[in-house]
Amino acid sequence: MNKIKLKDIKKVFEKNSIKFYSKISDNEIFKSIKTISNSSNDDLSFFSNSKYINDLKKIKAKACLIEEKFIEFLPKNCEPIIVNDPYLALAFISNLFNSENLNSNGIINENTFINTNSIIKNNVQINPFTTIHSNSEIYENVYIGSNSSIGPNVVISKNVTIHDHVSISNTIIKENCIIKPGARIGGTGFGFEIKTKEKIHHSGNVIIGKNSSIGSNTTIDRAVFDSTKVGEFSNIDNLVQIAHNVNIGDFAIIAAQVGIAGSTKIGNYIKIGGQAGISGHLVIGDNVTIAAKSGVTKNISNNKIVAGFPAKDIKLWKKEVIRNSLKK
Repeated sequence: MNKIKLKDIKKVFEKNSIKFYSKISDNEIFKSIKTISNSSNDDLSFFSNSKYINDLKKIKAKACLIEEKFIEFLPKNCEPIIVNDPYLALAFISNLFNSENLNSNGIINENTFINTNSIIKNNVQINPFTTIHSNSEIYENVYIGSNSSIGPNVVISKNVTIHDHVSISNTIIKENCIIKPGARIGGTGFGFEIKTKEKIHHSGNVIIGKNSSIGSNTTIDRAVFDSTKVGEFSNIDNLVQIAHNVNIGDFAIIAAQVGIAGSTKIGNYIKIGGQAGISGHLVIGDNVTIAAKSGVTKNISNNKIVAGFPAKDIKLWKKEVIRNSLKK
């Protein structure tokens, strides 16, 4: 990890309108961020869950991101950095300590193949054994790892990071996205006429909104027509299947091994727990939470929390679980 001064942390807080207070010198250096139980006297830590209050009393860190109401529990060896939301503050500064940022160095490796019909802008890094296929546009400050396949018909906007072993075709990726190793985006989906099993040709694409992250070995299929979409500021975990013509809104959080069948429309601020399954041609509203391992077979209106199979209001599901347990 990088060694970071307090003044660097302050700049991030100020940029993101995080209110804070600390008596620590601006030139004080932190070696890393650690949990309160594993920190040492060169580290910065954070306290965001009251169940760890006993660990807080024994913290060895140099300083701690903490709410004002908890500073009485800090030992004298640890200075408070007072913030309203320590976990949010941690999220904003965590990247400062990351020494593995994949920023483009502007070098295209000699063992890369680039189709003459593709356009590569300034300061693009492409690592060995990656192929850029026809009709692809790659914009400034993009990093592309090794053994990847980009195109045909791909637009990668500024400041995108694409890790190793990624396959992307028929896709538009907006600014500041991260595509993790092994992701498969823009391939033909699971579509055929049910009686004859005649394959249906897919001619649409995929659009990934800006500031989104796509996890390792996640698959997003191109639309039959039009676009399969993932909204802005969305976080898709590893091993997720998003079928053709699915439309996911902004600020989505989708955990690992979720499967979403074709043509389902999902609103903004969705949260889907691991291994949940969602049937096709459904409409899921804004601010919906779907518990892990749920099976969604019907539309869900705004602001609902559902669980179980078939998925239902979580309060009803809990009552059913209790009734069933009492029968045993």
